[in-house]
Amino acid sequence: MMTGMEMGLLAGAAFIAGLVDAVVGGGGLIQIPALFTVLPQAMPATLFGTNKLAAIFGTASAALRYSRRIQVPWRAALPAAFAAFIFSYLGAMAVSLLPRALLRPLVLILLILVTLYTFVRKDFGSIDDNRHHGSSDMFLAMLFGAVLGFYDGFFGPGTGSFLIFVFIRFFGLDFLRASSAAKIVNVATNGAALLYFGAHGQVLWTVAALMAVFNIAGAVFGAYLALRHGSGFVRRVFLALATALIAKFGYDTFT
Repeated sequence: MMTGMEMGLLAGAAFIAGLVDAVVGGGGLIQIPALFTVLPQAMPATLFGTNKLAAIFGTASAALRYSRRIQVPWRAALPAAFAAFIFSYLGAMAVSLLPRALLRPLVLILLILVTLYTFVRKDFGSIDDNRHHGSSDMFLAMLFGAVLGFYDGFFGPGTGSFLIFVFIRFFGLDFLRASSAAKIVNVATNGAALLYFGAHGQVLWTVAALMAVFNIAGAVFGAYLALRHGSGFVRRVFLALATALIAKFGYDTFT
């Protein structure tokens, strides 16, 4: 039985995670450590499943809010989401088969490269070229969706950042529309992984329900901030989150 303080910690973490996730993704960086701190005796897979259930509600509410206010690039987002759903489920299945620690050095290098590229290119993600996304772009979206979907189901941290970078770099979106597309894909990856974890009894439903409520509240506020302040605000939060991810992965890799 959790104490009031422990419930408050999880609720607060879920709110902040929902806010950050609605802007640039990366809410798991906040929610997962909070779950491991409050519930140290629970199996890791159960905590990951609980996180996915809490996160999917916040991500879906942010995606809905974006879709009502801006033109979501559906021709890029939907193929990526379709492939991501399938491969996220496969990634969740692979959790018990492959050592996730092997991914840390690679993810750290990719995060550093993505962050440096975004920082150096001051105009990166500031302009949306509004181009028509044809069949080649749809194939590219499915390819990136498959790769990042598997990664999110298998490991997860940084998925939102990678998705935003991909939608800007390869599809010509600005930060705001890239973030909206990333939310669509994240709903798919969270849903697929949740199907696997839920079917195997690896979700703490009461804890997840509590966190979902506050995750939604944070997501609504985060989407409001992003829509109000635009791509420049999203870019700054993106760089801040990417820097935090680099610090965390560097610490976990070399200690």
